Amino acid sequence: MKKIQISATIMSCLAIMLSVLCATLSEASERVRRKSGLPPVGYSDTVNIPGQKWRVHDTSRPEPGIIDPATESTADLPGSPPSDAVVLFDGTDLSQWKNSDGDAAEWKVEMGHVEVNGTGSISTKEGFGSCQLHLEWATPEEIQGESQGRGNSGVLVMGIYEIQILDSHNNRTYSDGQAAAIYGQFPPLVNASRGPSQWQSYDIIFEAPRWEGEKLTRPAYFTVLHNGVLAHHHTAVVGRVAHKDPAQYSPHEDKLPLTLQDHGNPVRFRNIWIRPLTDYDTDRW
Repeated sequence: MKKIQISATIMSCLAIMLSVLCATLSEASERVRRKSGLPPVGYSDTVNIPGQKWRVHDTSRPEPGIIDPATESTADLPGSPPSDAVVLFDGTDLSQWKNSDGDAAEWKVEMGHVEVNGTGSISTKEGFGSCQLHLEWATPEEIQGESQGRGNSGVLVMGIYEIQILDSHNNRTYSDGQAAAIYGQFPPLVNASRGPSQWQSYDIIFEAPRWEGEKLTRPAYFTVLHNGVLAHHHTAVVGRVAHKDPAQYSPHEDKLPLTLQDHGNPVRFRNIWIRPLTDYDTDRW
């Protein structure tokens, strides 16, 4: 018992030290930006995220520590989806997708991937609720812009709850808006980003919120692996995605389309599949 208590104390101290180190590095990074004449990233005039001490897109929120993800072993050949998955994009066409007007999606499909081309965000024709989602993505090889202007896109589960896509390799932005963040709410536990043009993966477990009429009885939850590294562990979502404003919930249908965002950057996608998890919507849980 004493050993367990000592171990827990040590782990607690290490966690505090890591938090202080991340905050110190974040502050040092901001000082370097200021000395270089670069503007600070994020905002200092927004309100607090509900339940948190941080403002939405807070300039001073500590930056997640940077790690190297596992070596990419499928650079040219994506893996196969499980047998019970709904394949949303297999590298050949966008027959499962539509544009914002409900017409055929017009993103560019070539060489086994699809690329954002400025024609607007696309959504699945089918709606989903709780799910396991896999997708692979790559930011442009040519680095242009900084912060949110570099390789920006996003995957919006139910078209409402966003996991950010961004080139976060040597690219500081506000912490709740970097790659793998629950946008505007929670930074990832670590920054596991690969460099520009390299294929990256998200494996997302999403539990849809529950409602009784207008009353929220259970929030949505995200568990996210970025390049095989845990970015969020059963994190309760604050509400619908919002920019510069605190997220809030409002009632919606049990199943809604998945959306990939067109943010004006030629981000590429491949190997997108989803497994509906209906058990999450039953009393079993």
